[in-house]
Amino acid sequence: MAGLADSDDADLRAVTEQLGHPPRGAFQVVVRDVDGRPLVIRNAPRLHDDTPMPTTYWLTGPQQVREVGRLESMGGVNQAEAAVDSTELQAAHDRYAAEREAELRSDDGVPRPSGGVAGTRRGVKCLHAHYAYFLAGGDDPVGRWVDQQLRGATPGP
Repeated sequence: MAGLADSDDADLRAVTEQLGHPPRGAFQVVVRDVDGRPLVIRNAPRLHDDTPMPTTYWLTGPQQVREVGRLESMGGVNQAEAAVDSTELQAAHDRYAAEREAELRSDDGVPRPSGGVAGTRRGVKCLHAHYAYFLAGGDDPVGRWVDQQLRGATPGP
């Protein structure tokens, strides 16, 4: 949990309300909406009980969660996977995993989270996780595709 301390009380209350339950690990708010509410959190690579947490970036903004959920329910996972370059997608998974891995000590003997975005090794599993990574500044072609869909733009190559 290097460099990631528990969040302040106001953020903890806001994220608990957004998730519908208290977070089970340390997190930081890394993106806020225009009103200052949490939009994306960055999770520690392990929960408080040392369970691996593969999802580093988590979308918490209720409106955005609903919009991305609607996109997923209309076949968005398959559409996104077909629309993005597989080499770029794999590179995003690799960057995500490397970023998370950098926070862990290599010699602690505790199970490690694995995979890339949302714990996936390849392909697309969760548009919410890709979008959260993109909003947090990650170079993620699926997150970019989601952003274009939500803005009503036609995705480019």
